[in-house]
Amino acid sequence: MALIASYLKKHTEALVKDVGIEPACRVTGKSKATLGRYYSDHDEHADRFMPIDAVAQLEEVASYPHVTAALAELRGIGLNFEDRRSNSDRRGSVNSDVIALSQRFAMLMAEYQQSMEDGRISVNEAKRLLKETTMLQQVLVDMKLNLEEESD
Repeated sequence: MALIASYLKKHTEALVKDVGIEPACRVTGKSKATLGRYYSDHDEHADRFMPIDAVAQLEEVASYPHVTAALAELRGIGLNFEDRRSNSDRRGSVNSDVIALSQRFAMLMAEYQQSMEDGRISVNEAKRLLKETTMLQQVLVDMKLNLEEESD
């Protein structure tokens, strides 16, 4: 249980920092101290978690649903979060998908190489790797959809 609590607190902190502490206070109506207690790893705050209504309010204005994604991951559920804002509604061919896949994989490997220069992956480096991995996954989903469309 302590591992789950720690995991949720880290994602709660990521949510608050994504929105910004001041805007998070305005959105939820809670103080900085109260928000800080929700993701504090001190023993006296171990049983404090952000109320689900506050999570929903923050995730509405955040760039990513951090806590919702964490809860889904804990249950082995995958979420499809579409946050790409391309300039065109592109439906490419399999060839363009393969090129995009190669480019995205190259970006992931470059990020990995940079992260491993000091022999370990920091929290921020892990977040960047996770983002690149998620983008690679999205390219694969697009490729799958295009293949299904072409096979009809």
